[in-house]
Amino acid sequence: MIRNLATVVLALLLAACGGGESNVVQGNREGILHYGNGSEPQGLDPHVVTGVPENKLIRALFEGLAVKNPYTLEPEPGVAESWDISADGKVVTFHINPEARWSNGEPVTAGDFVWSWERALNPAMGNLYAYMLFPIVNAEAYAKGELEDFEQVGIKAPDDQTLVVNLNAPTPYFIQLMDHYSTFAVHPETILKHGKKTDRFTRWTRVENMVNNGPFNLKEWKLNRRISMEKSDTYWDRDKVRLNGVIFYPTENLVSEERMFRVGQLHYTQTIPLDKIPVYQAMEDTPYVQAPYLGTYFYLINTRRPPVDDVRVRKALSMAIDRHKLNDTVLQKSNVPAYSITPPDTLGYYPPKLFEYDPQQARQLLADAGYPNGEGWPGLELIYNTSESHRKIAVALQQMWKDVLNIAVTISNQEWKVYLDSVTQMDFQIARRGWIGDYVDPNNFLDLYLTDGGNNNTGFADPRYDEMILELAPQAETQEERYRIFYEAETMLMEQMPILPIYTYTSKHLIHPSVKGLPSNLMDSLNLKYVWLDPDWDQQKRAE
Repeated sequence: MIRNLATVVLALLLAACGGGESNVVQGNREGILHYGNGSEPQGLDPHVVTGVPENKLIRALFEGLAVKNPYTLEPEPGVAESWDISADGKVVTFHINPEARWSNGEPVTAGDFVWSWERALNPAMGNLYAYMLFPIVNAEAYAKGELEDFEQVGIKAPDDQTLVVNLNAPTPYFIQLMDHYSTFAVHPETILKHGKKTDRFTRWTRVENMVNNGPFNLKEWKLNRRISMEKSDTYWDRDKVRLNGVIFYPTENLVSEERMFRVGQLHYTQTIPLDKIPVYQAMEDTPYVQAPYLGTYFYLINTRRPPVDDVRVRKALSMAIDRHKLNDTVLQKSNVPAYSITPPDTLGYYPPKLFEYDPQQARQLLADAGYPNGEGWPGLELIYNTSESHRKIAVALQQMWKDVLNIAVTISNQEWKVYLDSVTQMDFQIARRGWIGDYVDPNNFLDLYLTDGGNNNTGFADPRYDEMILELAPQAETQEERYRIFYEAETMLMEQMPILPIYTYTSKHLIHPSVKGLPSNLMDSLNLKYVWLDPDWDQQKRAE
């Protein structure tokens, strides 16, 4: 039965919707990857967007000073052909590849990065990822408007091929940051042609205006249908790029995305409906690929709004969640229950576990907050971005809170852009949230909750926490001391409970067997320079 099902699915992969040639078959022949990318992107400006769907698109169009090897996650040369780090670890010198070009043929220079990083840090830009550059001397002061002279920020370009960066302290993950889109350069003249330096969502990202420096160029953007890209003929490493193009599809509806894969319209899905996981897991030669993923799924709490402005209510909500039951049922045993923001074993760091499922304690905390057995409960709304998986999780927790605490929680879905705006403006009580590591280090999760941090959105603020993350941890002389500081800070965070951690992610994709050079990795990182399509994959399979 299972083998027959697998055969049927495989046949469907080769078939087209109306009997003609499918996207997959045509794409394999022409070298065009058809990629399910989740939600319609918020935009394509590296200094404005914040989401995972945007990440895949921008890293196809642009390239930073370094890139990630998808097999090892080690930094490799990007726009910088090499870099030097001083003996004290506080000066990084990047040597720009003289062959690096913008898509209009102009050279990419060190000055472009100085200009772009000033833009990224400028308070008027409203860049929620500005803190990624805070390891740089005076970057934080400039971003917060405490320093007006950008010349005092530790970023200098003595010539077109040399970028010198001065750091506050040795930063082990700094080179990793160069592959994050918030540190990418943008083309100054193009930005200024379509508005001021710090204007958001201008016409510069449109197909006819875009100037970029990555392996692919923007060819077509049909809203809520597809974003098409073609191989760049100006990219410095174009000879290693084997794909001729990529078509990204907004696949917010997981059921539709899985159906598109089944009938050969997609090579790759962003994820998979939860109820389909057991079906694909049971298949022989399954296209389903699941792997560890450096990320945490959690609920964000607006600690400034009642009734969740009371820490006792927040803790009651958290202790009323049976995470193991949720994982075993709704999540199809596909994730790992989480009790803090940092995933366990992040470079050897393990976060504190201060609570567990405890209905009795949860009820007592709620009573102490003034709502015994739910009496007098004022109501609570949970928002999530449109997704069947998010809805199922929200419904399950809604029922747990009703069963354990006797309280009503309403749930509301929002389209991706509306949801992002609600979170950014803190126009919510509880919001579905996920955080995927931008680099492999506990700091990437803990610096989310710095006072007024761009991605904090909880109201949590603690000067001692800020001091530990921004000053004490960077100055630690050993990894053991650094992790001890992180552990103490994360303990403080979870004692205040501005988030409800739910589970540690795994990546879950359907990948057509013709796709090569797309390995699983801890960050689910996509480097399209490595990807290629084998049009003869089925013949090789039959030969085996």
